[in-house]
Amino acid sequence: MTHRPETTLGRIGRATAAAVALATAVGPAAPGTAVAQGRPGNALEGVWQTDGYGLGVAITGGRLTTYDVTAHSCVPAWITATQAGPPGPDGTTRYTMGTNALTLTPKGRNRAVDREEGGVGTTTLNRLDALPPLCARPAPNDPLAVFDRFWETFEENYPFFAAKGIDWHAVRGEQRRRITPTTTTAQLQDVLVDMLRPLGDAHTGLARVVDGQPRPVFGGRRPGTTEYTPELHARALQASTAQLTGPEQPFAGGRIGVGRLPDGIGYLRVSSFEDYTDGDYRSQADELDRALDALLAAPDGRTGPDGLAGPDGRTSPDGLAGLVVDVRLNRGGSDALGLHIAARLTDRPYLAYRKVARNDPADPTGFTRPEPIPVQPSAGGHFTGPVAVLTSSISASAAETFTQAMTGRSPHVVRIGENTQGVFSDVLIKTLSPELMVVLPNEEYLTRNGSTFDGPGIPPDVRTPVFTPDELAALRDSALSTARRVLAEDARGNQSHQDDHGEQGHHDTQGDHDTQDARNARNARNAREQR
Repeated sequence: MTHRPETTLGRIGRATAAAVALATAVGPAAPGTAVAQGRPGNALEGVWQTDGYGLGVAITGGRLTTYDVTAHSCVPAWITATQAGPPGPDGTTRYTMGTNALTLTPKGRNRAVDREEGGVGTTTLNRLDALPPLCARPAPNDPLAVFDRFWETFEENYPFFAAKGIDWHAVRGEQRRRITPTTTTAQLQDVLVDMLRPLGDAHTGLARVVDGQPRPVFGGRRPGTTEYTPELHARALQASTAQLTGPEQPFAGGRIGVGRLPDGIGYLRVSSFEDYTDGDYRSQADELDRALDALLAAPDGRTGPDGLAGPDGRTSPDGLAGLVVDVRLNRGGSDALGLHIAARLTDRPYLAYRKVARNDPADPTGFTRPEPIPVQPSAGGHFTGPVAVLTSSISASAAETFTQAMTGRSPHVVRIGENTQGVFSDVLIKTLSPELMVVLPNEEYLTRNGSTFDGPGIPPDVRTPVFTPDELAALRDSALSTARRVLAEDARGNQSHQDDHGEQGHHDTQGDHDTQDARNARNARNAREQR
């Protein structure tokens, strides 16, 4: 099971400090391994093993407890939850941990399905007679045991060694020689970081538990990509908002911004897909809808029956001629919130992506059955006109799954900027010892042809500078300027086609460089739609 910061069991998360900080230090395992095989009122009581994710799950007395399990190790995992209310008619039971919640639904006696509120997709659980015998005794925490637990966790779960050209067995042979019975935690930490760094994976990280609180000590990143800083964030916002026709309207504590650009183009900045409120997922989605309602309303605040200025659920003379969605500063969060936006930008269902998780510890090519994740049009107002999405190498995790979901939209969404970071999976948060924790991915998000964008990230249709020193120093935003030109050209092209005019008139009013940007984007869009 993995985690995005706003979810719990099955998909517990992105590699962020917020996610790591939720974890708890390892202690002795439960004294007994067997749990009753169900009791009246809850068919889920008992012991389960997830399909993939390396977790054992024990449910007894209304409490859900998890264990991190490898071939030679079992330690208590950090996920614990409490039953909330009685099971439903089909046995579905809700469990909560703080503001996070999940539901488990029995599928016969020996199988169950986990779904997180705010997550996408499901995790399958298979019933066991008992937890593995290793879970019956405290796990050893000497330096060699912790090293082996770390190595084996990656060996059994990490999907990308071959793609990254990493011989993980050779790495073990080289690095294990550095470990002795007197190796300190600080020295062991350095060894583990030396093993993580060559992966260049922003969904890998290491945390040190200090005074009971996990503190990140290393986070991966694709080499050559931009490092996020608060200073960069502030300068980037200055550059983008300078092009708006009025002040940006903030939502979600400033994590979302809504504005207007010239030529009737809307602007939606989404700098995070998490922490919109202090409440549960529903409250996060409600806050996002407030922003989307404001975005899609007419400039004077009037809305039609579908929540838009016009009655057709699309646009009107007072509505949007186009829309820019900016996720360049977005480092992730909830996939479901990304799909929530996509659902407001279409009036027809389509496939966002398919999810698979590595599920054979001995075979790095073994994955769960692909699970299709759809975009379903929301009940609220929709915008189905032209859209541009701005991306950068900071765009990671849920920002990338959102971008991937938008690639299936029709008409084609033009991507402008630079490649995204290249990390899509939820992450596993694994306890190594009372002092160390690690995060890693174990999933792939598949395109229609079965490929992924893991590693290099999703490329733009139109490449522009993003957050370069020169751009920031001049408060210039080439990506946003290009998006405006592309969308304006698209609108003029449509009008020109209707009037049976060619594109020559546009060449009279714009420079060759400007129209070439629009032509590149339009050609990419047409090619995508033909496929």
